[in-house]
Amino acid sequence: MESESAKQANALISRFYKRAFGGGGDGSGGRRDAALVVAAAVAGTQILRAHPFRKAAARAKFAERMANAGEGANDAIGQDEMTGTVIPNSAHKRHASPARPKNAFTELMSKKPHAPTPSRPAAAATAASSARTVFSGRDGLGAYTADPAAFSPSRVVYHTETSVVINDLYPKSSVHLLLLPRSPLNQLHPFDAFDDPAFLASVLAETQRVRGLLAAELRRRYGHVSALDRARTAALDADGPAAATLPPGRDWAADIISGVHAHPSMAHLHVHVLSRDMHSPCMRHPRHYESFNTPFLVPVEDFPLAKHDPRRHPGRSGFLDRDLQCWRCGRNFGRAFKRLKQHLEEEFEAWKRV
Repeated sequence: MESESAKQANALISRFYKRAFGGGGDGSGGRRDAALVVAAAVAGTQILRAHPFRKAAARAKFAERMANAGEGANDAIGQDEMTGTVIPNSAHKRHASPARPKNAFTELMSKKPHAPTPSRPAAAATAASSARTVFSGRDGLGAYTADPAAFSPSRVVYHTETSVVINDLYPKSSVHLLLLPRSPLNQLHPFDAFDDPAFLASVLAETQRVRGLLAAELRRRYGHVSALDRARTAALDADGPAAATLPPGRDWAADIISGVHAHPSMAHLHVHVLSRDMHSPCMRHPRHYESFNTPFLVPVEDFPLAKHDPRRHPGRSGFLDRDLQCWRCGRNFGRAFKRLKQHLEEEFEAWKRV
């Protein structure tokens, strides 16, 4: 039996469909999406969860937020990084080597075998399988939460029933991980998803775990050249004190930043966890840099945000159009990104030797 909240959501969606298609609308997908967007905004998060098509409604609410911010105008990445993802096992089937060309005359005269007509359930299962295989454009991260075991350890660091952690395909620092919650809320904008206290608490806890892993990886990579880690490294090499009495060494956790973008470029909720160095060949544009060095990156610890928090309106606040400042020394480069990049190379060498 349909709940009262679901009936309310249905009524709202029906009303906005009529408005969208009124006056002889052409029935295009764009108008249908617009109707769902408005319905989602009016209905609110609680009604969306009760609606039988809550996933579509959640995506509509996400789209509504993106539209309000001016979709595309505030993206921290370009279309070249929204490549989509294919689950590896199915990719192998799809991209198999083509069969050898047949003789045209032989092919024409040969008796054609009758292909068995697949049953409706089988056809439906095949279609559903294909639909889950390719995650295009902004949906690219969905492949990892759908089937994390299909990917190699170089891509998926670890996965559990509630989350997946991957290496960012286009890292903006020397170590850059993404935490992907496996939850029905992961298709909401983070500002809406983190209104759920239980969900926020679980993401906070997992973020801390990922930060610990990343700190250990930074020590593994750079501990041997870090002055603060020198005594610790020497003690380990000399088989000296037990782990409990080792010199503390460098606090690598202090060199990690984490959070969500105020205007996510990808549809599935993801938390960035990355080293502070901003050293990567994928750091190619001013917006790449500013998306991690201005309030555009919102720490998970700051949620839930106040109603009038300026980070709720990143376009209005102009976070991605500010002067470029070095994260380490504070030097202002105006909008001269090439000069900043050269400077960041020098800072990276100095930073890892601290």
